[in-house]
Amino acid sequence: MQLKDIDLNLLLVFDRMLAERRVSAVAESLGLSQPAISNALARLRRLLGDELFLRTARGMEPTPFALQLAEPVAYAMGALHTALNQQVLFDPATSTRGFRIAMTDIGEIYFAPRLMEALAQAAPGVTVSTVRNTAGSLRDELEAGQVDLAVGLLPQLQAGVFQRRLFRQRYVCLFAATHPLARKRSLTPKDFGAAEHVLVQAAGTGHGKADDVMAAQGIVRHIRLTVPHFVAIGHILRTTRMIATVPEALARSIAEPFGLVWRTHPVALPEVAINLFWHAKYHRDPGNQWLRGLLFDLFADGG
Repeated sequence: MQLKDIDLNLLLVFDRMLAERRVSAVAESLGLSQPAISNALARLRRLLGDELFLRTARGMEPTPFALQLAEPVAYAMGALHTALNQQVLFDPATSTRGFRIAMTDIGEIYFAPRLMEALAQAAPGVTVSTVRNTAGSLRDELEAGQVDLAVGLLPQLQAGVFQRRLFRQRYVCLFAATHPLARKRSLTPKDFGAAEHVLVQAAGTGHGKADDVMAAQGIVRHIRLTVPHFVAIGHILRTTRMIATVPEALARSIAEPFGLVWRTHPVALPEVAINLFWHAKYHRDPGNQWLRGLLFDLFADGG
């Protein structure tokens, strides 16, 4: 198929349908009628020889072929958007731009201090707001420019979103320096099973995979406390005899301030990749490019 054979407006409808999954929402966002959107989809289906979107209880779900097209189409739309809306070069020394970065509480603990120190030197007028990387809306927020970047373990981000690995990390066992296990240089599965645990159920991230692996291996933990985030772990562990399974980056950041120690995890858990994500639409945005580069310089391969 040649580009001359296709109306590029059809690709715009396709791109919006991937984001919205509802004909009515696409019609509203593009200022067109619902029949016009339906006709555009029908034309595109005939041209490409695929249904592209199937009606389900969750809305219009893309077919495998539509998902295959999603990233290159989003990239093309982003490139056109950038070309038609050229911005002046981003000057960090004089910019007063505000950036929004989606990250977890671990991200705020690990990334924010060094990032803000670097900004104070290179971009004193630039500000940063952090937002939670909720699974349901993050891709749409990246596409809409409401969030500039996302950082973390986010396996749900796929179509239309670029990513680059910053580093890989392992899980460790974290507990108070006064805990009886602190006298041991390494922990055994028996030590782990006999201890009392804090379980962190961080919604919207991939950290639950570690719990799934332990469950699959039949490992039973005595869980005394369950919390929805990591931010209180230091406060909890320093005054109790509980232990927690946490990413090593968090352990390194909070061990000294809270009087904690960590040991290699006695369960064979997979390492996780911490990635930086951005939408294809803003791949060439000068400010977005600059901030991505700064984060790579600070943190790539462990920083």
